[in-house]
Amino acid sequence: MSLRIDHVVYAVHDLDRAAERFDEAYGVVASPGGVHPQWGTGNRIIPLGDARYLELIAIVDAAVAASTELGRAIADRITEGDRWFALCLCDDDIEVTAGRLGLTPAPGSRTLPDGRTVAWRAAGIDDPRRTPDLPFFIEWTGEPDAHPGARAAGHRADPSGVAWVEIAGDPDAFAAWTDDAQLPVRFVAGEPGVVAVALATPAGELVMR
Repeated sequence: MSLRIDHVVYAVHDLDRAAERFDEAYGVVASPGGVHPQWGTGNRIIPLGDARYLELIAIVDAAVAASTELGRAIADRITEGDRWFALCLCDDDIEVTAGRLGLTPAPGSRTLPDGRTVAWRAAGIDDPRRTPDLPFFIEWTGEPDAHPGARAAGHRADPSGVAWVEIAGDPDAFAAWTDDAQLPVRFVAGEPGVVAVALATPAGELVMR
């Protein structure tokens, strides 16, 4: 399958405070991630296993963020508080997808404390045509065990992956953007964007809004 859920991004004002809230409210641990100097952002990672994860992202350099499409989008998204920002799909054929949508895959990487490299190519994350209800795409090019979702985590909730993502938006536009990919996404009315994410856990679905 070419397209599948890779991670869902939650935009926050403060990474440490958001990590505490996710731990207290949902029983999941957000480990320190890294910094994206080209966007002026930093992140924390909530690994879910099976090459999936949640990402908390915040602006850490306001001047840089204000000069980039992504930084401005994050600032706009959190005007009224922390909230879901975007869905990211892992793409086995990112060149095909990028060609179909007129996107340009851009490389990215960061080095983990143990020396391993997390490397990827992403398309659409900072494209102004991507509205908040549409996903961006990623292809991982580094070492498989360095994938953020593969980290060990001591979650009390014991999640095993993403059960579904709820999005306010146009299902037809989403289908056209993803080439009718079969994904666990449900649609509701409202301001365009990700509304909720449900994690699969031994106790049932854990819904995060």
